Amino acid sequence: MPKRVISGKVIKKAGDKTATVLVERKVLHPRYHKTVKRFKKYLVHDERNETQVGDIISAIECRPISKRKAFRLLEITQRGEG
Repeated sequence: MPKRVISGKVIKKAGDKTATVLVERKVLHPRYHKTVKRFKKYLVHDERNETQVGDIISAIECRPISKRKAFRLLEITQRGEG
């Protein structure tokens, strides 16, 4: 089974080696046929503490690291403001 890759914006540095990432996806509303945004937050393992709030990152699925953390940092796509 292939591993999922997510891309999103770091909104919070949650503790040591952890970043909270907001992933936005666009889906078609079943009744109104309009594109709507859906959001979900993921915890991403950042081994070297190299992400900062505002960065756009890619993360790949891995074994569970903690109760809610099952993604690890793949790359920093774009540095944030600041």
